[in-house]
Amino acid sequence: MRFTRNLIRAGFGVLLAAAASLAAAQTTTFTGTYSGGSTASCGTTYSISGQEPSASGKYPVFVYIGGTGESYTSNWANAAVSAAAAKGFVAASIQYDNGSFGTCSTIGQRAKCIFDASKATSAIQKLCSRAKADCSKGIVTGGLSQGSIISVLSKDHDARVQASMGQGTGTTYTAAYNLASCMANGKHAQPGSRLRIINGERDMFVGGTVATARNSAVTVTGISCSSTSTSCFQSNGAGWYVVQNTEVADLYADHCFMGYGGNDYIAQCSGALVDPYYQNGSGAWALPATITWLKGFVTP
Repeated sequence: MRFTRNLIRAGFGVLLAAAASLAAAQTTTFTGTYSGGSTASCGTTYSISGQEPSASGKYPVFVYIGGTGESYTSNWANAAVSAAAAKGFVAASIQYDNGSFGTCSTIGQRAKCIFDASKATSAIQKLCSRAKADCSKGIVTGGLSQGSIISVLSKDHDARVQASMGQGTGTTYTAAYNLASCMANGKHAQPGSRLRIINGERDMFVGGTVATARNSAVTVTGISCSSTSTSCFQSNGAGWYVVQNTEVADLYADHCFMGYGGNDYIAQCSGALVDPYYQNGSGAWALPATITWLKGFVTP
């Protein structure tokens, strides 16, 4: 029964992907480099992979940051960039020093190298200097895991960041890392009213249950509903969502719920394909809804 259900879901995803491919045809790809790293010197060259609308004009900017060990050109990163570019952003995924996780100090420094508005060599300034980019229209961010931490911290370094999304986001990652000093509500420049946090119910890194996924999102945003809620949004769409197993194609909403094909609690993030319901679905946790929400905070 489970195998059959997965086949039906995956087949439906192929149909949904056709619409996405048409949208991608209206964008142009680009690449670039910036100076980043984990120290104040930001002295290492890293890559940028992006897409922007093919039509002439000036556009706001979307920045995606992947998780620990994730390629900046992963299927998940490419899906986010493509979705944002199709919605009218100069959109890019940023490579960075993500071979390891870290403390608030370490991850915060990586975030500064990416989003330092005062440095011409930072990733954000390289993007804002593109001919089709107009960062005065606003910048929005998204990311997964460590990348979600950087996404939330982006406004600490660039006031032009208007809203941020995080996936697999919390203040405590297993017993090894407590990031409350920079990630708890009130400890980062991005207010809860401009945050959307999405966690999977089987996310082992933030606890592994619906309750821990919910509590992690509440701690980061300061936005709470009932003790049994799986979603909680303010009138402007800010808030959080806990993705249920039944909402994803492989029936396993882990740390990387946007991935399809993995359902191992210990080997989280083992499905490297993109979940069709995440990429093209109508759920509040899916890419279309998230990008539309972010677009509401920038000038078209």
